[in-house]
Amino acid sequence: MRDERPAAPHDAAETARVVHEMRRMLMTYRFGMDELMTKITVLRDEFRAIHDDSPIEHIGSRLKSLESIVAKAQRKGIALTPGALRAQMFDIAGVRITCGFVSDIRKVREMLVGQADLTVLEERDYIAHPKENGYKSLHLIVQVPVFLSDRVEDVTVEIQIRTIAMDFWASLEHKIQYKFDHEVPDRLVTELRLAADVASQLDRSMERIHDEVVEHARLDDLAHGVTAPVTSALPPTVLEALLRSTVAAQDHATEG
Repeated sequence: MRDERPAAPHDAAETARVVHEMRRMLMTYRFGMDELMTKITVLRDEFRAIHDDSPIEHIGSRLKSLESIVAKAQRKGIALTPGALRAQMFDIAGVRITCGFVSDIRKVREMLVGQADLTVLEERDYIAHPKENGYKSLHLIVQVPVFLSDRVEDVTVEIQIRTIAMDFWASLEHKIQYKFDHEVPDRLVTELRLAADVASQLDRSMERIHDEVVEHARLDDLAHGVTAPVTSALPPTVLEALLRSTVAAQDHATEG
């Protein structure tokens, strides 16, 4: 017979304490994820504003739910304490960057690891060494400092950097794994590996085309004597309007 007695007050208090600690931990992970998203957004927007294009096509993020954390901790034998989860579960917070080309992945990687306040804990290059099922991506496990009211906490975030083709394949593979409860028929496993090869071929072909277009543009500029982008001077009326708006903004800030 099932025990219908209510939980002891001590058990209820302990449960409430653990839930509070877990929610506070998740909050810091969200802050760390937001810090990283800001860094990547700055890089993307800078490239779009200053250069012809950006190596970053799309940025996404996700934070594991408490239910997902508990389920994974039970599978992996990880204690449900903030300390154990921080030390042994590195994908609680995740950021995904989608790039146009494989070379763009390397560019983004260099820009991120070069930031002084980011610490790279681990790097997994599934592009150079794909998983057996065909999965390709570059994974970085990093720590980013989060400045809280009473302390600075280093938060671990997983970064996945992929091409558009890699991301499409990974999304499809994830859906198939979910549909078959991770018991995918051998025929589909083989089809997925073949599709991964096709995606890789597409990445190589598109990069070759892109490189050829860039080289053609460079040679065309040389032939026409263009060595740098031409910047035209601002018309006096535009310059005057900019100066006036700047002064007005400064006056407003001083008054405030």
